[in-house]
Amino acid sequence: MSAIHPGPVPSSVEAVVARTRALLQQRQFAEALALAESLRNDYPENRDVLYLIAVSQRYLGRLTEALATLAHFETVHPGYGRLFQERGHCLRALGNAPAAIEAFQRAVDRNPALPASWKSLAALCAAAGRTAESKNAADVAASLDALPTAVVTANSLFAEDEALAAEKMVREFLRQHPDHVEGMRLLARIGMKLEVFDDAEFLLESVLEFAPDYHAARLDYAQVLNERHKHPQALRQVRQLLAIEPRNAVFRSLEGNVLVGLGDHQAALNIFGELRQQTPANPTLHLAIAHALKTVGRGQEAIDSYRHAAQVRPDFGDAYWSLANLKTYRFSDAEIAHMRTQESAPATAAIDRYHFCFALGKALEDRGQYAESFRFYERGNTLKRAELSYDGAALERNLRRQAEICTPDFFAARRGTGSPDPSPIFIIGLPRAGSTLIEQILASHSLVEGTKELADIPRLVQELNGRESSESAPRYPRVLADLDREQFKTFGDKYIAVTQVYRYGKALFIDKMPNNFRHVALIHLILPNAKIIDARREPMACCFSNFKQLFASGQEFTYGLADIGRYYRSYVEIMNHWDEALPGRILRVQHEDVVADLEGSVRRILDHCALPFEPQCIEFHKTERSIRTASSEQVRQPINSDGLHQWRHFEPWLEPLNLALRNA
Repeated sequence: MSAIHPGPVPSSVEAVVARTRALLQQRQFAEALALAESLRNDYPENRDVLYLIAVSQRYLGRLTEALATLAHFETVHPGYGRLFQERGHCLRALGNAPAAIEAFQRAVDRNPALPASWKSLAALCAAAGRTAESKNAADVAASLDALPTAVVTANSLFAEDEALAAEKMVREFLRQHPDHVEGMRLLARIGMKLEVFDDAEFLLESVLEFAPDYHAARLDYAQVLNERHKHPQALRQVRQLLAIEPRNAVFRSLEGNVLVGLGDHQAALNIFGELRQQTPANPTLHLAIAHALKTVGRGQEAIDSYRHAAQVRPDFGDAYWSLANLKTYRFSDAEIAHMRTQESAPATAAIDRYHFCFALGKALEDRGQYAESFRFYERGNTLKRAELSYDGAALERNLRRQAEICTPDFFAARRGTGSPDPSPIFIIGLPRAGSTLIEQILASHSLVEGTKELADIPRLVQELNGRESSESAPRYPRVLADLDREQFKTFGDKYIAVTQVYRYGKALFIDKMPNNFRHVALIHLILPNAKIIDARREPMACCFSNFKQLFASGQEFTYGLADIGRYYRSYVEIMNHWDEALPGRILRVQHEDVVADLEGSVRRILDHCALPFEPQCIEFHKTERSIRTASSEQVRQPINSDGLHQWRHFEPWLEPLNLALRNA
């Protein structure tokens, strides 16, 4: 192969990086270093540039310089596994075996698909007399060697947060080897990372058909089922694993998370408590305990556990955001100073950084420092949005199709379809619109079960859309016109059956999934006797409250002011359509009206649900039940008007939202 010469530097950093790699492969190390160094001034924190500089320095024998490059590299990319592998190579060349072992171990902790690190660990541990560690490393290296190169490389890319590149590589491999178990499992894990959980579930089901004793795949499968809110199925899978390894901490932790999903918080807390005794320095375990305590109303204990998580891991942004997300917690001067330091530290991971931003936004808002508060909210939203691929236009197209298909004549022709069961009460709308308050009012009634935001309607939509549906011509909602009466009844009966696990004998139950406003037609067709309540809040207040909220998952429209305003407008437009197509079907409850006239609003809500008045619905804050949303602590207090006009403090910075809302 002829030599590759640097030549003029092209504008694309990716092209120069590719040429640098080619030079390394041809062992032209000096030329590779010069080319990589030429990029450093313009791209001082680029991961590939820093890595290639360090590799080139090592191959040129400039080990001290390579280690210095890697030390800087670690400050900006502390989670990159290959960085530590490269450090291990340098330290091994310098004869520092103990430090090299530590570096290689850190490499495989971050990226388990590094054969060179495992082989180095096997050799170094053997020489140090660490026989068991040497054998384990050799076994892992052998297992990687047995896999196709494409699968190993894709696994490594995935471990280094290059999910799209890994997906492309493994899909190409699976076209030639469609039944390869490891390839299918990797594609499923990529789907989990990208939150394409339906595809991941399908792939893992296939893996377990081919390899029913593949425990790692079964663990992935249980995690996917849990993410898809298929909690009973997830519990069966995790308990199948626990039957084999009853003390496995990973399996038990997942069992606790599934039990939380099922609403059995005390059983989950029992498991988490036992695990905490075994690993008291595990910050995510303290966080899980705190979340469960918060849900059941044990506020001070939750605060203590969140603080413990933060003590164990000072850069744990989620612990601080979780404190802020209580809405009632007030940070001390020392805590705010600590959050500022961590948020600005170059080594702080992006996920922790935006958690700190949202927490600081709330902390400074509570102190009346609105300009700086907004800057942190805005920065947190920008960082979070960079992870997402939200497409507001796709949602608008879908809602327009629904309005075109689901006309008054369409519904008249299908009158009497679906399951006759009258037990569901759907509370729909936008997040942060007062839906948790309505839920708490209703759940205070002796005949109503408060459950949670159930995922069964969105899951049915995915099922109707089909696996091969294209964005340009999705099957849903047009498929609604093709379904017959028996199918609508089957879907309704199935919904009642699968949600039974969240019920404990009361006549009615609540499904508070806010985004179900997109699927009112489907709800009406499969459950014509269900009650539907639209929780509505003044547009600016609702939208800005969403902008301040960092959601655990979903709600991708909330991370930009213009996107939120556009989404709210789409929501109002489709709700206006449902009012015209299904007159009287939906009760609209304006949050400001509930605050102004609690008893009158309560009576109106109960009348809509054909429920007799009960005074405890007015004293909803005294009702003891698990509440999983961000408003959990607020609805445990008497109603007040404190939050109605908070957005006005930020009005100078909200013009993009105001423009997007227009007349909504």
